[in-house]
Amino acid sequence: MTRHEPYELPVTMKAAVMTKPGHIIIEEQPVPTPSANEVLVKVMAVGVCGSDVHYFEHGRIGRFIVEKPIILGHECAGMIVAVGEHVSRLKPGDRVAIEPGVTCGRCHACKEGRYNLCPDVQFLATPPVDGAFVEYMVIREDMVFPIPDQLTYEEAAMNEPFSVGIHAARRSKLAPGTTLAIMGMGPVGLMAVAAAKSFGVQTIIVTDLEEVRLEAARRMGATHTINVRHEDALTVIKEITGGIGVDTAWETAGNPKALQSALYSLRRGGKLAIVGLPSQDEIAINVPFIADNEVDIYGIFRYANTYPAGIAFLSSGQHDVMSLITDRYPLEETQQAMERALYNKSGSLKVMVYPNGM
Repeated sequence: MTRHEPYELPVTMKAAVMTKPGHIIIEEQPVPTPSANEVLVKVMAVGVCGSDVHYFEHGRIGRFIVEKPIILGHECAGMIVAVGEHVSRLKPGDRVAIEPGVTCGRCHACKEGRYNLCPDVQFLATPPVDGAFVEYMVIREDMVFPIPDQLTYEEAAMNEPFSVGIHAARRSKLAPGTTLAIMGMGPVGLMAVAAAKSFGVQTIIVTDLEEVRLEAARRMGATHTINVRHEDALTVIKEITGGIGVDTAWETAGNPKALQSALYSLRRGGKLAIVGLPSQDEIAINVPFIADNEVDIYGIFRYANTYPAGIAFLSSGQHDVMSLITDRYPLEETQQAMERALYNKSGSLKVMVYPNGM
């Protein structure tokens, strides 16, 4: 289908269904019909997220437990092929990025503009809500954002992890010309580097265990990279900052040691954003250090009001996010895609699935 041509919808579609942790099959399912305020999207690209891998491996993340077959995938983009009768701002043929969390719009958090905290959010691929490893999906009109012609579907799908970095930047009041340390260069960390670059940060120092990820961070805009297998992160950061420490630090790996390093990397009066979620609930942290240095700490949960800004940033040509895609799979090989993301952490950066052909 090319844009704005008539499109004949099939009756059924393929869906990659995780019947139990570690096991995904391809099922034939009915193509969903959009309700009055929904659009039907032909899904063109879906990034494999760390949370997808965690559900695939463990079957749960905190209180969210896989209790029945589920479709994973939430970093997605595609083309609208049908719209509900009340949809007014979108039409078939529009290329779109999909924000995966449908919120209620009525609670205090939603009305305050912090809809990422909505207690009734229906987030794709978070049990029991099915996700985007399908050929077609419906979603409410206000969670869909048109993308310009120069933006690929892969880049538009990457707007989801990119949004986490934008949200962290806004929450921690990231300012141009400042110094930032980011601990952990997984896909979220790498997109966080791109977000920091978009916000005009002068010095971006990143840490990781894998050289392939540090090299990718340099492509994204990191000014200094530290391989913590071979160097002490705090010593190097102090050297770079003249012994002062960074203005802001983000921990994106969900690693307790990395969180402590992020805290100790700060200057007095610095800001710490906790982006990554550790596997344990409680972590020892130096409270006297926090109080004595008046450290501001920000919890980061997903994002809110970031998609238009993310699309604009990614469309600017500043960020080579396509270079982060190391592995590509058709929908029929979703099982292999998940295994690749799970077992090849030293080689794979972003694994991408193409539900309607590569």
